[in-house]
Amino acid sequence: MLLSFILQLFAGKAQKTDYSKYPVYTGNDLGLTYSKTRSVFKIWAPTAEEVELKIYPENSESMGRKEIMQKSNNGTWIATIMGDYKESMYTFSVKINGKWLDNVPDPYAKAVGINGKRAMVIDLKETNPPGWSTDKSPAFKNPTDAIIYELHVRDASIAANSGIKNKGKFIGLAEKGTKNTTGLSTGLDHLKELGVTHIHLLPSYDYNSVDETKPDAKYNWGYDPLNYNVPEGSYSTNAYDGVTRIKEFKQLIQTFHQNGLRVVMDVVYNHTALTENSNFNQLVPGYYYRQTKDGKFSNATACGNETASERPMFRKFMLESMMYWVKEYHIDGFRVDLMGVHDIETMNLISRELHKIKPDILLYGEGWTAGASPLPDSVRALKANAYKLDRIAVFSDDIRDGIKGHVFTHDAKGFATGQTGTEESIKFGIVASVKHPQVDYSKVNYSKAPYAAQPYHTVTYCECHDNHCLKDRIDLSAKDASEADKRKMYKLALSIVLTSQGISFLHAGTEFMRNKKGVENSFESPDSINAIDWDLKSANKDVFDYVKALISIRKQHPAFRMMDARQVAANIVFDAQTVPGVVTYTINGAVVNDKWKKIKICLNGTAEQQMVELGPKEWKTAVLNNQAFTNVPVSGKFQVWPYSCSIFYQE
Repeated sequence: MLLSFILQLFAGKAQKTDYSKYPVYTGNDLGLTYSKTRSVFKIWAPTAEEVELKIYPENSESMGRKEIMQKSNNGTWIATIMGDYKESMYTFSVKINGKWLDNVPDPYAKAVGINGKRAMVIDLKETNPPGWSTDKSPAFKNPTDAIIYELHVRDASIAANSGIKNKGKFIGLAEKGTKNTTGLSTGLDHLKELGVTHIHLLPSYDYNSVDETKPDAKYNWGYDPLNYNVPEGSYSTNAYDGVTRIKEFKQLIQTFHQNGLRVVMDVVYNHTALTENSNFNQLVPGYYYRQTKDGKFSNATACGNETASERPMFRKFMLESMMYWVKEYHIDGFRVDLMGVHDIETMNLISRELHKIKPDILLYGEGWTAGASPLPDSVRALKANAYKLDRIAVFSDDIRDGIKGHVFTHDAKGFATGQTGTEESIKFGIVASVKHPQVDYSKVNYSKAPYAAQPYHTVTYCECHDNHCLKDRIDLSAKDASEADKRKMYKLALSIVLTSQGISFLHAGTEFMRNKKGVENSFESPDSINAIDWDLKSANKDVFDYVKALISIRKQHPAFRMMDARQVAANIVFDAQTVPGVVTYTINGAVVNDKWKKIKICLNGTAEQQMVELGPKEWKTAVLNNQAFTNVPVSGKFQVWPYSCSIFYQE
């Protein structure tokens, strides 16, 4: 009956395929189940007429064995091979409408050989570094406690002045005691010194664009997924060996954990690198992707396809994949690329299940798409629907562009670079996109209403890997400003990020004014553009020290990390503003038991000194005109510098 239905589907036009009629498999054993006495292979391929399993000796081009798989329940096929096949490679091929499709690993592959073309039989217990069973994530309480640091594995170590031996590799980031040319810490030691809580690693699963046999020949960020459940081989010291890449990634995670750093994976379930020829499509054509009305692949990602998270078997794949990374690799969080492509029901299911495994897991994503989707906006995890998401945050482009100007208009200025009229966007960002009685939403740059139900629904940032980094953007939009003023603008921008409510997010190297030589999107630019120049830490030590101090202040004072929207609305009070380009406000720290009972923050985005009224009672200074820990007592009227942040407090 099922086969007859499937044949009818494929005899008609593609757009008439009703994927909702496909059977759903609910078991948790798709992929390979290995033991020394037998290996069980199971895939879901409901439209297949026949399925072949091909087994190859390790890294051999010649097939060693071919097995005809047996049809099982709910669209699955199974093969059981007796004996120990550890280190063998394998692929699957399905026959549909009399035609054999490509040999591919199945989507659930946990290990692969070079360039991810074949899956590998491994014993996962042998991939654990010593002490892995006792590995523990650092203590972490509330999502607003997170200070995220977004880092590309290769960028972090590839420069000659990184002092890191295993350049461009997972284990390079696990090295200790590394220094730049003037003796300042780099790599892991630098991250500890800075004080961030979470290291967000740009895609570290197996991606398509870099040839693992020649990892230095081509650069890429990695937003082109090939095998979702396998670490990237170019970051391994031996990409041919499926065990090595897994063990080295675990070693990195373990070392980060031992040094007080949690690990976030950047995951890209919204599209695949390949479309027709992807592992998904070669096993179940069409099912895993959305289609337009005329049956073509829809493309809300601008990458040639978009996945269909609402379909049960892709929803299942996303959930089980993320659960696998948490259980097997001890991952502490996920940044979901183009999360607005995915449906809310799937994202909330994932959040619920991951929080059962790891209650303090951190989840956030991009609440937008790169094009139109056939799935209605109302059911997708878009920024406007953030309040519907269960413990999942979205990036705030409102405060990002409020700080530095419209992201795609390169000479546009923002609050930190002297653009007046941006004050409400800054205030909207300061309160983490929640409802606040003093925000005039009609004047917010993009969002004309609050979208966050709680502060932890918002990621506060002013730059990331995408688009110009902060240094290049200020050089472009404030090109007539003096270098001294540009430096003030830079510090002001990061001050806003680190003193606002919500979850703080920093781009790697921002703490010492990293630049990318004006390149807007460096996803495939060479190391000469992307490599972190660690000597900038010495050249811009004042900026590093300032950012480090702001991070310390944020971590010490819960007034900057409120968890409840009602607390934010009632206890952050903006001053009635008469000067365009200035935002000043008071936080009632007592309500969250902060030792700073009252905090006054003054943000001056203008080119002029501005007078701030502090009142007759004396305040102490934590930050004075972009300088930290000055501890000068002040009261009455006080002048703040152009392009500056000042923080005063009363105990």
